[in-house]
Amino acid sequence: MEWIQAIILGLVQGLTEFLPISSSGHIRIVGQFLPNGEDPGATFTAITQLGTEAAVLVFFWKDIVRIIKNWFGSLVGKVDKKDPDARMGWFIIIGSLPIGILGILLEDYIDSTFRSLWITATMLIVFAIFLGIADRIGREQRELKDLTIKHGILYGFAQALALVPGVSRSGGTIMAGLLMGYTREAAARYSFLLAIPAVFASGLYKLAGSISEGFTGYYGFGSTMVATLVAFVVGYLIIGWFLKYVSKKSYSIFVWYRIALGLALYILLGTGVLAA
Repeated sequence: MEWIQAIILGLVQGLTEFLPISSSGHIRIVGQFLPNGEDPGATFTAITQLGTEAAVLVFFWKDIVRIIKNWFGSLVGKVDKKDPDARMGWFIIIGSLPIGILGILLEDYIDSTFRSLWITATMLIVFAIFLGIADRIGREQRELKDLTIKHGILYGFAQALALVPGVSRSGGTIMAGLLMGYTREAAARYSFLLAIPAVFASGLYKLAGSISEGFTGYYGFGSTMVATLVAFVVGYLIIGWFLKYVSKKSYSIFVWYRIALGLALYILLGTGVLAA
């Protein structure tokens, strides 16, 4: 049963990581409906996110190799510092600082207080409204070549909001991008690239801790790795679909889904069907 539940959670992680609907929130909610009825925990969530982030590496591998090559080249004078890929390297580093710093400072809250389903339900609804407003008023004129240090920092703080389940890493950064005038596709693409350092740092940190201390939660090493593998495969498929979708359509379907899920969660919590 443990392995079946792990596969289900891996599917959930892969399906929701890149959509602006909060993967950590869904992992938290679905965990309550599985036979063991437990919160999989922040550690399990962070480790399975390694799978979806590995999907980003594979999907964008040409872009990533070019960014790394030109970024290093700009450091030694072989590439112009104004080169778009060299600049993107700096923007990813700068944008990763807020979530890295806040993640360390708020680690105890991330593992406990922030995982309340009441908070998850509230964040689903509140940030659905923000995303809907951003999607409606965003000018959609800027592309990734128009990124600035200021915008990179703002993207970074938006990403840091995802430390709270229910906000959504992609939802927060996409919302910020739209409000700053970036196209839907540009905002989504930078969101995926920006997440790489933070997710790998968090996931590897939690994985190292679990290996040294032993997997003390319901899900052992084997089942956690299976969930991570499933998340990788499903996540890879979702990336391509999502980028095509947002290039043609708005985020309204995700806005209404978030609101519906948040309201349903309030009802389930209020009636005692779920425990916070």
